[in-house]
Amino acid sequence: MKITGSTWAKAVALTAAVAVISSCGLPRSGPSKREIFAGSVLKDGDAFVISVNDHVTRTTAVVPALGFSKAFKNAGLVGSDTIRPGDTLGLTIWENVSDPLLGAPGSSATPLEEIQVDGSGFIFIPYAGRVRAAGNSPETLRRIITAKLDKQTPDPQVLVTRLAGDGSTVSVVGGVGGQGIFAIERPTRTLSAMLARAGGIAVEPEIAQITIIRGKHRGKIWFEDLYEHPELDIALRGGDRILVEEDTRAFTAMGATGAQNRVPFTSQKLSAIEAIAQVGGLSTNLADPTGVFVFRNEPEEIANAVLNRDDLQGTQRMVYVLDLTEPNGMFMARDFVVRDGDTVYVTEAPFVQWSKTLSAITGTLGSANALNTLAGN
Repeated sequence: MKITGSTWAKAVALTAAVAVISSCGLPRSGPSKREIFAGSVLKDGDAFVISVNDHVTRTTAVVPALGFSKAFKNAGLVGSDTIRPGDTLGLTIWENVSDPLLGAPGSSATPLEEIQVDGSGFIFIPYAGRVRAAGNSPETLRRIITAKLDKQTPDPQVLVTRLAGDGSTVSVVGGVGGQGIFAIERPTRTLSAMLARAGGIAVEPEIAQITIIRGKHRGKIWFEDLYEHPELDIALRGGDRILVEEDTRAFTAMGATGAQNRVPFTSQKLSAIEAIAQVGGLSTNLADPTGVFVFRNEPEEIANAVLNRDDLQGTQRMVYVLDLTEPNGMFMARDFVVRDGDTVYVTEAPFVQWSKTLSAITGTLGSANALNTLAGN
């Protein structure tokens, strides 16, 4: 039997069309809804596929708990008038004589600028010797120095000024208007006042976090909570380190959405509907609103609570299903909280694959017809 070019081209076209239809090689953005459900524990898979309802939204609504310990919140205000080791003092001494003990002849005032309190808490004053400064207020130190100099020069007048020093400073770094080292002074003895002194925060308030490092201890709060909860406006201590930074949480968006990307959180609490909106919503031409999935590795205690069990051990793979076409579907999506590391995936509508299949078949047949035409020539 003689096989013509036309017959050969049609056979090739038919074979190609069948191959396209029978295989899963069509371009797509990810697994289908049927394939995801096939991976369920109920079908010998390794993930729990759960439809979102009120019980699920309440059980999984976990937002990072930030705050300060009692040790931070119960610390009293630093007395800005108390001198400490490392502080720097300024002294001015007036003598009621023409030939002063400390100054030049004819000069009644003698400034002694930037006298640093040593590690033991003492300063040295000519003719007064070593004087203990730490633990005293500037007024108390003034009286001590006056009493010591009174034996050397008649009726001395002493002025003591407490300047900024290493013993009463904090460092402010990160997302603020002006990073630096700032003295704890009377107007800046609390966290909010010190942030204002540093020029305020330079990141979005909704996602700004403030960390205080004090020795071996640290605490972290949301910036917005600082003004909603006055008890978080803690008193500062010398040596505190203040770090202002953006929230580092993020989720991944994939599938038939407006964009596929790793997306940072824009608020303390992010719902599924807000997460979808952040990436441009569902793709009008591709998305299946009945197939919105959230993939998550769920801690043991939450997984047991969601499934009303107590036998699960370790982190569990959970797939939460949202159907936006249900009467309360949009409400469920609004109430379901997205967490750090989640993957939000939207499946393609069934007709999309049919459309791709038809396009592949017609494209293949078109190529066969062209080949047949060439063979006939």
